[in-house]
Parts: sequence; structure tokens; C-alpha cells
Amino acid sequence: MTMYRCSDCGIGSPVDSATWCCPGCRGPWDLDFRASPVPLAELPGRVNSLWRYAEALPLTAPVTSLGEGRTPLVPLTATVSVKLDFLTPTLSFKDRGAVMLAELARRLPGEPRRVIADSSGNAGTAVAAYCARAGLDCTVFVPEATSAKKVEQIRAHGARLELVPGDREATAEAARAAAGGEGVFYASHVYNPYFLHGTKTYVYELWEDLGGRLPEAIVVPVGNGTLLLGGAQALTELHAHGLIGSRPSLIAVQAEAVSPLAAAFHAGADDLLERSPARPTLAEGIAIPDPPRARQILRAVREWGGTFLTVTEDEIRQAQRDLAGRGLFVESTGVACWAAAGGWTDRTAVVPLCGAGLKTGTAPA
Repeated sequence: MTMYRCSDCGIGSPVDSATWCCPGCRGPWDLDFRASPVPLAELPGRVNSLWRYAEALPLTAPVTSLGEGRTPLVPLTATVSVKLDFLTPTLSFKDRGAVMLAELARRLPGEPRRVIADSSGNAGTAVAAYCARAGLDCTVFVPEATSAKKVEQIRAHGARLELVPGDREATAEAARAAAGGEGVFYASHVYNPYFLHGTKTYVYELWEDLGGRLPEAIVVPVGNGTLLLGGAQALTELHAHGLIGSRPSLIAVQAEAVSPLAAAFHAGADDLLERSPARPTLAEGIAIPDPPRARQILRAVREWGGTFLTVTEDEIRQAQRDLAGRGLFVESTGVACWAAAGGWTDRTAVVPLCGAGLKTGTAPA
């Protein structure tokens, strides 16, 4: 049986127990799962979704799939390409992980469970959609300041919505308080490692699209670090199986207004420094002042020869205008990486465009 495992305490728990965190330190779970090599030559004949990488996934043969993954890779400059990860069923990359959580919840023993999720918007939307697909009851907690478009989308999928006063951390605390109820599955994109095994398919797709290679730099936005940690897992697997020769740099991007990980990284720390209040930012999706997987994120960036970059609010606005002028309307969180790396000329890089501009309804001014 696949087991959850705490990387700090070493405590384990069967996946079908539905425990959402380590009972010892209350930290997030990792997963005892060993991926097998993905055969590049066989991929063209497989299903055109992230499920084509079956050897690398802890779940197979899904019934909840909506065709997520396999998003286009588009060159925008001589050295920098963008991956259009807003071209997914709910218009954000969070579909990659949400389908894994809904599929897991559907397979757990007992009566159909009530699913709870918390989010700044996109993850909640994705979980709501995939729970609807799986026929699961779903409640999503979001901050009361969440974009009206995202709130509308969550409700459209039939989920109950809990608007929580305060910031993103207050929302997470409210969801965790509800997660202990009988028959509840906490579909946490932060605490549950199945989500990371979904997001890692982003890097497997880059590897496939580039013919078994990867760019010199993989640039990702970081709040809770779900795309970065999934990407790091894929890089580790590909390298261990001898499927990549070089080691790309893993570059993390945060909004300057909320950049606790960048501060810790540049201070040489292994964990977050003293917490400072979060300031308002256009990049609401990565405005996370206290990410539970902070140590794992910092370690992954260092292991893959990367660094942290920060972008200002003006740079975010300019990046959104620039992409819109190139034909791509992307939400403000999703343009952070383009703001950081779109002008690079010294190395090849791929930047994810993580959410559609229609998610916020705010056009670039």
C-alpha cells in the first residue's frame, strides 16, 4: 500500500487513512512512491493528457480526467519560450494537481467523502471542477477578497463557498479546522503530495516537447511552491533514470511585496526568517507569507543550482501589458515569471503562463 511519509519526523500513514498532515509535527506529507522510467518513444501513441506519463504517476486509469495537461510550448524570443498552462479545463495549471486529489478522494474506502479545499482562487476552482466530475460533495474556503470571477467559477461547479475574512493564512486555518470532521477529505494542494505528482507533469511535458531535453533554466512562480516542488520531483526522476544529461537551473520568482522565501534564500537560511506582514500585491496567487513546505522549496532551488528573483508591482503590470501585446492575456500572478525572465538572452528558458486573464477580469492598463 502506498504510504504518506513525513520527511521531518519519519512518521508514516496509509494513504487510505485520509490523514491530511503528520500527527507528530503537523507538517505536510510526502509520498512513498518510486516512479519508473517514462519511455519517450512510446508517448506519441498515448492519450493526449498528462496521464500519458503513467509510469511516473501514483494513480492510473482515471475516471475524473477532463483532458488536462499537454499545453502548448510557444517561443516568444530567441531564447525564452512560454508554456500556455492557462489552456486547461479551469484555465490554470492547478488542474494538474486537482485531478489527482479528486481521483484519490473518489478511490478512498467508505462512503463518498465530503471534500474540503482552501485556496486564493485557482486551486479551489480546479478542485471544485474535478469534484463535480467525480460526483463528490465539495466545499471551498477562499479569502473574502478573492476575485469575483474566481468566486463565480467555483460556484458554477456546484461547490459550496466559504468566504473567510482576513488573509490567505486565515483561510487555510479555517479549512484545516473543518478538515477533522467525519468522512472529510482535505484536498490540500499544499499538504497532500498527490498534488505535486500532478504538477510534475509540467516538466515531463517540457522534456517530451523538446525531444528528451530541457532548457537551461526552468522558471516558476512560487507561493506555496506546488509547481516548483512538482518540477523538482520530475527533474530528480528524469535524472535518476538517465533521461536527461544536463541539469537545468530551477529559478523561483516571487512578488517583491510578499517574498519570504527569496529573503530566506538570499540570507543563506534553511527555513523562513522572522515573519513580516504581507503587503498588497497584484500577484495574489503567490502572496503566501508562511508556506508550509518552505524548507523543501529552499532545498530544491539550491539542489538544482537555481536562485530566487523578485518582481515589483510595476514590473508585473508591464509584463502583463507586454504579453497582451503579443496576443496572450494572462492574469497578474501568471505574468510574474515573464516579468523576471522574459528579457533574458544569455540562456534558454521556459516560463509558465499559469492562469488566464479572464480569471481576474482585469485588463492590463
